[in-house]
Amino acid sequence: MPSGDKLNARLIGIELYCDDLQQGKQFYGDVLRLDLLDEEEGHHARFGAGESFVCLERKGSESYPSRDKAVVFLEVPNLADAVRSIGEEKIVATKPLGEDRRPPWAALHDAEGYNIVLVEAPQCPSTATPAN
Repeated sequence: MPSGDKLNARLIGIELYCDDLQQGKQFYGDVLRLDLLDEEEGHHARFGAGESFVCLERKGSESYPSRDKAVVFLEVPNLADAVRSIGEEKIVATKPLGEDRRPPWAALHDAEGYNIVLVEAPQCPSTATPAN
């Protein structure tokens, strides 16, 4: 992706920082009746919201804190291309594809200091028909 090209990103979720994770889980699960997708006790709880997600994270549990209580997640076709396009010097944290099979991501701060997390889109298997 040449520098300056659009990222072709789509919003996949938001993360809200919570002082009281249990209270947040009760609100999003019991009041809004969102499905709990996964959680790490004392760290985060992620709920489904259509094709997107709402993640509640205990405030102060990450090593690259956002300015306030919000994180925007954008899915990009190719993380390495997106990082090159934005500028590697702007990236504050990354995680490669790991054994947990979660997609790789990179985080940067916007002009106000909020975290923007770029997540690489899952790669679809080739649908090409082999030649006979």
